[in-house]
Amino acid sequence: MVLLACNTETVDSYTPTPSPLEIPQLFEARILNPVIPIDNQQTKEGIALGKKLFFDPILSINNTIACANCHLPQNAFTDSNRFSNGVNQTLSKRNAMPLFNLAWNYDEKFFWDGSVFSLEHQAIQPVIDVNEMGNTWQNVEQSLNSHPEYPELFKQAFGTSKIDSTLVTKAIAQFERTLISATSKFDKFLLGLTTLTPQEQNGFNVFMDENRGDCFHCHGTENNPLWTDNLFHNNGLDSEFTDLGLGAITGDPADNGKFKTPSIRNLAFTAPYMHDGRFSTLEEVINHYSEGLKNSSTIDPLMKKIAQGGVQLTNEDKANLKAFLLTLTDFDFIKN
Repeated sequence: MVLLACNTETVDSYTPTPSPLEIPQLFEARILNPVIPIDNQQTKEGIALGKKLFFDPILSINNTIACANCHLPQNAFTDSNRFSNGVNQTLSKRNAMPLFNLAWNYDEKFFWDGSVFSLEHQAIQPVIDVNEMGNTWQNVEQSLNSHPEYPELFKQAFGTSKIDSTLVTKAIAQFERTLISATSKFDKFLLGLTTLTPQEQNGFNVFMDENRGDCFHCHGTENNPLWTDNLFHNNGLDSEFTDLGLGAITGDPADNGKFKTPSIRNLAFTAPYMHDGRFSTLEEVINHYSEGLKNSSTIDPLMKKIAQGGVQLTNEDKANLKAFLLTLTDFDFIKN
């Protein structure tokens, strides 16, 4: 007789709960599909873990700085300071970028200079930057693996309690992809749910007029609700460069002074403006494009009126343009 033995040992299994992104109606109507890596699908457990890590100072060398210290929710996940304070009270070299609609960055180049490819890799650098968290990934992995909660949370999210930098950045990226802004007044206007004031409509006309604001080439139109081309431009901030921007990454002098086009969503929350935070107000930003452009060898051809110093807006056009820009403010986003 052959006896068949049954193995009664219980084996832990993990099945994270799928949690697809809720794609806004405007994005869906314009066939804007999010970029989600095959090996990092959105799950309830992964998103929750990423959120916990985002707000936890455990990632920094002295447990004082979290991602959220420089990317504050009330500021559309940026810093109201021109430069952010790191663990050693050293200042960052650029203004913290706001975080929203990151899943729709189709070329997947992140940071002001495009130095990192993919949202997962973006989370690697701040941890080891001496001006930010000042840590090492070896220290981070040791801290998380010896933590009373994190090994089980990683097991629930990824099926393993052995924590490494790859899984940490995957979790943070899952959370960051849920930061979606699409309920501003102008979004509601495009959906037929509200109307614009005459000043706001006139401001949009200035924005779209090549002979006045001429803003849409870099920042998009009503058909691009991201309000950025996610590309890199020299927008006439300087005649000479102390920060080469994209040029330092590509090594091509033709890229010197080029920086990523930020979205013009949520400008009411994201001051100061530009890669170095040099402008404190929207009025200063508008004045720059109106009469403050500085020529250089790499200035973008889209800055067509460089010889005049800018597009030379009237005071009325400036006020109207600001009124339109503020319709892209998403109050629901910062309250969520």
